[in-house]
Amino acid sequence: MYYAYKYRLKPSDAHREELDRHRDICRQLYNHALYRLNEFQDKQGELPSMTTLRSELPDLKKWWDDLSDVYSKVLQTVVERLFDNLNGLSKLKENGYGVGHLKWKPPREFRSFTYSQSGFKLDKKGGQTVLSLSKLADIPIR
Repeated sequence: MYYAYKYRLKPSDAHREELDRHRDICRQLYNHALYRLNEFQDKQGELPSMTTLRSELPDLKKWWDDLSDVYSKVLQTVVERLFDNLNGLSKLKENGYGVGHLKWKPPREFRSFTYSQSGFKLDKKGGQTVLSLSKLADIPIR
């Protein structure tokens, strides 16, 4: 069975700014991956695999300094999110719905990022339960 935990956080203003910055970096990566997907499709005539785009992340980190601030597993889930969206569109098309293509995400439409499998843990610090996120902070939970 698959479980997805959601926590209500109480970030300070500094934590909130850092969370927003990480979310915006993830949004920009999503848009860049969409650009690379379309570029690959135009040149090769077919869609690249998810692993092809994820394998570009280490090279991308070399010239895009902000990516080094975000946990690597989070960056991988951003690329997975793009392919999940693409898969959803293709299933709608198979069921006879008229679909267009994926569009770039503006800041108001990209509201989350995902830590999957690693990079996070729940801790008790000073009697308060906190969510420890790698490369981010210890954020108190309600």
